[in-house]
Amino acid sequence: MQHPYVTVAVCQGELEAQQLRAFLEANGVPVVFRGEALRVTHGLTLDGLGQVEIQVPADREAEARALLDTVERGELRIGENDEVEPTE
Repeated sequence: MQHPYVTVAVCQGELEAQQLRAFLEANGVPVVFRGEALRVTHGLTLDGLGQVEIQVPADREAEARALLDTVERGELRIGENDEVEPTE
């Protein structure tokens, strides 16, 4: 049986994880976190303790990776109305 979610990114800490979650969900891709609870309860981000796996449904993996790739290449920016739009 195939796992219904796959990891598309690994973040170090809650702040970065929440930013990626917001970005993907704003683009219609549902997200779940997988990682140590200590990052939330104690705010630890030392030696992998704050590591968070960003997981999406397996059937949305390609879409999520494509969105994350556009960010890595710097092809998105915030528009005047706080909308994300492609750079030219």
